[in-house]
Amino acid sequence: MRGLCVRAKVSGTPAAETIVLVHGLALSHRYMMPTALLLARDFRVHLPDLPGFGDSAHPRGVLDVNGLADALAAWMETAGISRAALLGNSFACQVILALAGRHPERVESCILQGPTAPPEERSWFWQAVRWQQNQRYNPPELGPISWGDYRRAGYLRSLRTFRLSLLDRPEDRLARVSVPTLVVRGQHDPICNAGWAERVAGQLPNGRLVVIPKVAHTLVFTAAEQLAAVTRQFLGGLA
Repeated sequence: MRGLCVRAKVSGTPAAETIVLVHGLALSHRYMMPTALLLARDFRVHLPDLPGFGDSAHPRGVLDVNGLADALAAWMETAGISRAALLGNSFACQVILALAGRHPERVESCILQGPTAPPEERSWFWQAVRWQQNQRYNPPELGPISWGDYRRAGYLRSLRTFRLSLLDRPEDRLARVSVPTLVVRGQHDPICNAGWAERVAGQLPNGRLVVIPKVAHTLVFTAAEQLAAVTRQFLGGLA
């Protein structure tokens, strides 16, 4: 969204291949820092806070998935990023799929980590159940980061964005995403179940699936080393 301040963290390796890390619903770059620090050894890493979240300015209204994708594309243009690999966690996968469909010139490849959510579970009830099931896999230190970001975004904006996320149909976008795309699922992820991850990877024209054992949904924080390793391997194979 033009005219709106978007804050981003950037690594110090300007000559390397660019990766943009996109955060999940109502969160910010903060919980993605463990993965970002590992990837920054080999890549130029950008971590923007989407409009309305983290340290970025709040638009007057609440942006839907398409609006957030357009805002991300506008930020990339302003930041001088003509084309990049994009890595997102959870709801961010919906935003990245929308970006790839609406602004394909910006997307070199995608890493979709724990894409949300299977169609049969797009309800407040089921997502509350799955969120609670995932909580036992999250370390205590993630809680203050998450709740701090929710307060920063505002609970009303967070809930309205969540409602809009349930109305989105990412499966309708898959066939139009032609770039190489890696779907990453944690073995115990209750939010992105095995069948849904397989469906997403299978319907992408150039998709593949990797399952990381013994972990769940928020791999950018809880399994950064494993996620960074499969990301390096995936992007290295595209060179």
